[in-house]
Amino acid sequence: MALPTWDHPEPLAVDSAPVPEYGTGSLADVLPTLAAGMSVPGLTAAIPELAPADRNCVFLIDGLGWEQLRAHPDEAPFMTSLLASSRGGTGRPITAGYPATTATSLASVGTGLPPGAHGLPGYTARNPATGQLMNQLRWNPWTDPRAWQPHPTIFQLADAAGVHTAQVSSPTFQNTPLTKIALSGGTFHGRLSGEERMDLAAEQLAAGDRSLVYTYYAEVDGKGHRFGIDSDPWRGQLMYVDRLVQRLAEQLPPRSALYVTADHGMIDIPFDEQHRIDFDEDWELRAGVALLGGEGRARHVYAVPGAQADVLTCWREVLGEQFWIASRDEAIAAGWFGPHVDERVYARLGDVIAAARDDVLIIASEREPKESAMVGNHGSMTPAEQLVPLLQVRS
Repeated sequence: MALPTWDHPEPLAVDSAPVPEYGTGSLADVLPTLAAGMSVPGLTAAIPELAPADRNCVFLIDGLGWEQLRAHPDEAPFMTSLLASSRGGTGRPITAGYPATTATSLASVGTGLPPGAHGLPGYTARNPATGQLMNQLRWNPWTDPRAWQPHPTIFQLADAAGVHTAQVSSPTFQNTPLTKIALSGGTFHGRLSGEERMDLAAEQLAAGDRSLVYTYYAEVDGKGHRFGIDSDPWRGQLMYVDRLVQRLAEQLPPRSALYVTADHGMIDIPFDEQHRIDFDEDWELRAGVALLGGEGRARHVYAVPGAQADVLTCWREVLGEQFWIASRDEAIAAGWFGPHVDERVYARLGDVIAAARDDVLIIASEREPKESAMVGNHGSMTPAEQLVPLLQVRS
């Protein structure tokens, strides 16, 4: 008698993940392109669609992905009118970089480097020197910022080349380690209200014959995490920030270009066991794991010594139909973190890396209660998370 055959679907192939457009159209390429157009030495115009301008302003709206913007024309009429201007008039988005999360993306923006070079590879990552998880958004536990990210920022390079450089953001961020290693150079101007930031950003643009200005707004992301992108509070924030963009656009001094972008998009995940897989309640996933890093849709999994192969096999068997599951070396070879990974960054990456394809999360209800309760999430390489606008207004 013939034995029955069992249908075991193959796990998602590592090389089937849509790798960000490092070097041609990612967040890390924006400031180098703008600064190169202002003759800052040593930088290359990596996004060829962007025409040079003497004065450049980047307005980063935390959490506003390309797909979310396109889906809400009534709430964002001004930005919707600029969609065709994205990426130098091609009407196309750029990519955030992996993982699509704030600390990683802001470091990519400010340094002009992909995550494998600047070394902030996720929301949390292991510090090889201590063996502890480090939260790279809150910088906890404390780590020497310059040792963790030693590369100069584009603002520092531009300032040294005689470009007037400024950051206009919430006063809360002025002295944070993330600001110091990603966005420092020139002057920081703290302003509480969005309107004050827009007005001051326009003033700073006009303050030099060559100017590079960065401004930021956080609450679209905040409302998305708490209430979801299908909520009235999120839509209200989108309406508000749309008016801020228009306010800034209408004040641009001559010879200026305004670029509106974001650090990542977002996706709402239902609250049930099918969509939220609890690491703290799953003995299979916990077996052989010393530390769980990253976030729900972009996990770094650090195995106990000698268990790396077993953890990889288990995670592929349990999650491989919903997540791209890669070993550290496979993810590096596939280019998830950029064309190369610096030696100092290598051991910060998980032994196993899990990037969500489907509408699922790996939560950790006991270790990460606040993060596990979020409605809106991000981090992976799906279009909803990865694609961000690069809207343009020129004067």
